[in-house]
Amino acid sequence: MRFGWRAISGPALAAATLLLAILLDLHVAVLSLAPLLVGIVALAGALSGLASAVASAAVAVIGAALLLLNHHGVSFYAAADLLPLGLLAITAAGTAGITGLMRERLLGTFAAERQSHATAARLSAALDQVDIGIVLLDAETRAEFINRAFRDYFAVPDDIADDKPPFIALMYHGRDTGAFELPEDELGTFIAQRMEMVRIGDATPINIALRNGEVLRFVCAALPDGGRMLSYTPVTDLVRHTDAPSRADYYRSLRDPAARKLIRYLRVAE
Repeated sequence: MRFGWRAISGPALAAATLLLAILLDLHVAVLSLAPLLVGIVALAGALSGLASAVASAAVAVIGAALLLLNHHGVSFYAAADLLPLGLLAITAAGTAGITGLMRERLLGTFAAERQSHATAARLSAALDQVDIGIVLLDAETRAEFINRAFRDYFAVPDDIADDKPPFIALMYHGRDTGAFELPEDELGTFIAQRMEMVRIGDATPINIALRNGEVLRFVCAALPDGGRMLSYTPVTDLVRHTDAPSRADYYRSLRDPAARKLIRYLRVAE
């Protein structure tokens, strides 16, 4: 047990309460202190844990025994006096064990939650550094996470991406911003096909051509919890290898993260 104000507050409060009761008992009759003492034991367990609660329970039982001895003298050893003292000891010990263990379990849960949040934050930061667009959907196809590459490829503003939009809203955003290299009359069918792939968890790779010249390989992976992980891998060099050699440098430049940001800034300016 670490000694601090939390650790000593329970035993100190129990001792002070019993000392005051002994002093008052010399002049006036003192009512039963058992409920108050049990409450102090519970408070000690909640503040500092099992050790402080057990110490408070021990102080409470010893102090109650001294109070009975001071009040009744040798009759303290009568069964009528031992019974309430025994009940106090059992109740105080049970309260100390329950509150102390509950506090330890809660602290362990909070520590595990903090560790989980820290791991998720590190993973999110790492995924923001890759040039593969990644979107995590829940079982209702709502985006729980959208990394930086996807936001850049499709010019998705941070306020929209952070609002956990449904996947259909992301598709419509790409349509409205003219991201896809498709005739307007084919966009409806294209979006419907992508939604169906996501719904059934079809993992067939699909190449998506963007209007800025980039090509992304789209893959949908079904997750155990019913969600989906969507990946958009840049494959511009692989798909465009048959294009005119004079434009090779242009297509390679499209894979430069700095160029992606420049394109994003130009779209925002427009």
